[in-house]
Amino acid sequence: MSARADPRLTQDRRLAFAFVTPAVSVIALIAIFPLLWTLWNSLHLQDLRMPWLGHPFIGLDNYAELARDPRFWSSLGHTLFFTVVTVSLELVLGLIIALAMNSTFRGRGFARATSLLPWAIPTVVAALLWRFMFDSQAGIANALLVAIGVLERPMVWFIEATTAWIPVILSDVWKTTPFVAILLLAGLQNIDRTLYEAAEVDGASAWWRLWHITIPLLKPTIFVALIFRTLDAFRVFDLLYALTGGGPGTATEPIALYTHTIILQHLRFGYGSALSVVVFVITFGLALIYIRGLGLRLSGEER
Repeated sequence: MSARADPRLTQDRRLAFAFVTPAVSVIALIAIFPLLWTLWNSLHLQDLRMPWLGHPFIGLDNYAELARDPRFWSSLGHTLFFTVVTVSLELVLGLIIALAMNSTFRGRGFARATSLLPWAIPTVVAALLWRFMFDSQAGIANALLVAIGVLERPMVWFIEATTAWIPVILSDVWKTTPFVAILLLAGLQNIDRTLYEAAEVDGASAWWRLWHITIPLLKPTIFVALIFRTLDAFRVFDLLYALTGGGPGTATEPIALYTHTIILQHLRFGYGSALSVVVFVITFGLALIYIRGLGLRLSGEER
């Protein structure tokens, strides 16, 4: 019987391969080819400010220059700082909001729908909104802080690095926390309610149920949210481009914005390609680490 099934299985595999081939071809065309082309450019000198130099092969010289570039390391540090702070706040606040939306109360559906509004707003619009809120003259943030006595006079937020990061972080947390909350809410709704009922019968407190039932069973969902938000935050560009432009100076410049500046303002396509490859390698490495960690965690839970 197995001998008769083999030709049919082979035919099914061929049919599956025929269906998958167009999708794989499209992915190769729009993703793999540009990546390989960027890698190839990163090994060449291509400076449109000096077109007479041509496009000579220089090997790893762009990467060697990148390793000596203090602005690259500075922008990488800014990116890591932004990623760690925003993702940490978004996970904590997202969990609080998800727990609130998972409880039963009147108007719960409306609350869930409205909670997504910040995430639905385009990033550039949200950045301009927060820039206006922290404006030194007409911003509501200065007016409110002066009114409650936190500030003696209006502050120019975007003139110093330490204060410029405040609206940057707040705007990203405000916009993206609803996305994290919805992901965690989906995970909460998959937890068996009988576990909470049994814990309540045994006299367990709300904190005990949170730390010994909710958090352990929610870890796979938390890991997924962490993957999405870390990769997205590490590639941040539009928020900082519209909110601070990387300023003051380059104090809030992320690596994606530095790459944009190198390619489109300095017209150094070879060096900019090297920066793009480094960003890709870092994000791809983070994705592999997270996915491997998630796989190990899930396999451990199955055991």
